[in-house]
Amino acid sequence: MKSFSESYKNAGVDVTAGYEAVELMKKHVQRTTTAGVVSGIGGFGGLFKPDMSGINEPILVSGTDGVGTKLKIAFLMDKHDTVGIDCVAMCANDVACSGAKPLFFLDYIAVGKNVPSKIEQIVSGVAEGCVQAGCALIGGETAEMPGFYPVDEYDMAGFCVGMADKKDIVDSQKLNVGDAIIAVASSGVHSNGFSLVRKVFNITEKRLEVYSQELGKTLGEELITPTKIYVKPLLELMSKVDVHAISHITGGGFYENIPRMLKENTKAVIDKSKLEIKPIFNIIQGTGISERDMFNTFNMGAGLCIAVAPDKADEAVRILNSCGEKASIIGEIQEGEQEVEIC
Repeated sequence: MKSFSESYKNAGVDVTAGYEAVELMKKHVQRTTTAGVVSGIGGFGGLFKPDMSGINEPILVSGTDGVGTKLKIAFLMDKHDTVGIDCVAMCANDVACSGAKPLFFLDYIAVGKNVPSKIEQIVSGVAEGCVQAGCALIGGETAEMPGFYPVDEYDMAGFCVGMADKKDIVDSQKLNVGDAIIAVASSGVHSNGFSLVRKVFNITEKRLEVYSQELGKTLGEELITPTKIYVKPLLELMSKVDVHAISHITGGGFYENIPRMLKENTKAVIDKSKLEIKPIFNIIQGTGISERDMFNTFNMGAGLCIAVAPDKADEAVRILNSCGEKASIIGEIQEGEQEVEIC
């Protein structure tokens, strides 16, 4: 007998919709299958067998995050196939910043009403993010929560597990005074600072449809652009150059994230004239936001900052650019307090 509860459905939870959503998402999940996947979706746990060849001291590295209020943009645009990329990016990029290769990802989607076609769109984005990160989507959870979330809204989060040999872990201990700081371009606002974005633009559905000459697209198209996933370029770089430290520029911008890659008695000095600040950030700042607050909230066009020895900086930039990224040297490590200076 198939699972079904008329009483539960009358309370707002349709378990059959959940089963339909799982069937619709299976083809997307299959796209992410890697050699380590042992189980398909639907079990009580996702099974994964890591390849331990060539690894002497395996270290597991994990990361978890959500998409935040950027989801409000997806709701207004009724576009749900990219926010899953954001969710994967926020987790997998963090894992890669420690020098680890992401292995697998699990998502959690909480909805006011389970509409299988919408869940499929969301998961298609998660799957695309996993493909970009080279990890497998091995499980997840969709929770229907009527009365807790509005029927047309949802929240999502996820977590990623990766692995590295202990000798390859990037933890800033190799950082030296004189190291060059390389910025890798972002795709836009990514998935941070959207509470401020929504406030300064007074976001509405109609506002998102307005075409901007400066952006070359509508405001909605700009804001919904998914977070860049840097995993594969980072792994390529780390296989060829000794990377001393990495910072993923997420919530808190430069002032919160760059100090996390520093060790005692070092500071990061950033030459803002070397940054290619994207038009969207100029537009946001033009609404009256101070430069300090901009650098303390947004990535300002640099999704990653990477520290390498000065004699390896040009090579690192070439490698990243050959991977399709846009990288440039924007500063250096100097003696000082554990902080960032932007000048």
